[in-house]
Amino acid sequence: MPLDSIRSLVQADLNAANHFLCSELKSDIPLINQLMEYILSCGGKRIRPLLVLLTARALKQEGQEPINLAAAIELIHTATLLHDDVVDHATLRRGQKTANTLWGNQASVLVGDFLYSRAFQLIVRLQHPQLLNIFADATHLIAEGEVMQLANCHNPDTTESVYFDVIQRKTAKLFEVASHIGATVSACSPTQVTAMQTYGMKLGIAYQLIDDALDYSALTAEIGKNIGNDLAEGKPTLPLIYALRQGSPSEISFLRNAIKKGSCERLDDIMTIIQSTGAIEYTTAAAKQHVQEANKALTFIPESLYRNALQDLAIFVVERNH
Repeated sequence: MPLDSIRSLVQADLNAANHFLCSELKSDIPLINQLMEYILSCGGKRIRPLLVLLTARALKQEGQEPINLAAAIELIHTATLLHDDVVDHATLRRGQKTANTLWGNQASVLVGDFLYSRAFQLIVRLQHPQLLNIFADATHLIAEGEVMQLANCHNPDTTESVYFDVIQRKTAKLFEVASHIGATVSACSPTQVTAMQTYGMKLGIAYQLIDDALDYSALTAEIGKNIGNDLAEGKPTLPLIYALRQGSPSEISFLRNAIKKGSCERLDDIMTIIQSTGAIEYTTAAAKQHVQEANKALTFIPESLYRNALQDLAIFVVERNH
């Protein structure tokens, strides 16, 4: 099912969350307003707020609380993107120039901090201690994931186990939080809360796996970023890790040097090695396995149009080309 069709089930809630977001981000500091207007205009899939809303509605939770939480999680996600782009020296996101390219690193980092603080203000306002604990633990783990990734940059000996540890913290944790909080504000059983946490975590892992596969298998115009970005930053993602296991001695030596130097000088040769070793297929298969596990967790959730949409969202994650 196309993402727009999935969104249509909670479109009114998504619109309300976006309106709430815009109203909460107003500042008397012009630079903050300029950056936020630009970032919001660049769009995005809004999968994390969508996940909050679909989970809450699947568990029969109505009202404003899931809408406010959807806005809060999008603030945290946007803050992480601002910081990531600075760390990665990224110039493109969603096909548009990054904020750090236009306004500089200092402004991007500080506005990212502004978004984190605003998100926690919104969460505190809900007066739900469990929600505050969930978000506090998650932001801590996300920061750890970022540091772990940085520590493993330019390291061709990075293992698959370490790679999965990084993406579980850095990316999948916020997906898990989205489904966790959607369940937490609903009147459901502890088993259902755990099931939704599992769904979110598995979905997030699959999402990152596909992102990493796309970095070596899609055109810049399709994914909205520079192809080979991960290698240029020295990131040993799963396609590279697998190719290092399967390549010939000369190919392995070539890839190891490319990772150490963070070099895309011979990107065509690197793409050829990744394709010939079956690294894209291996990464995609891993994503599909995690999606199967995500959808298995949904068997604990009552059947409804919203649960069906969560299943369709998982399929979308592995079938997307951007």
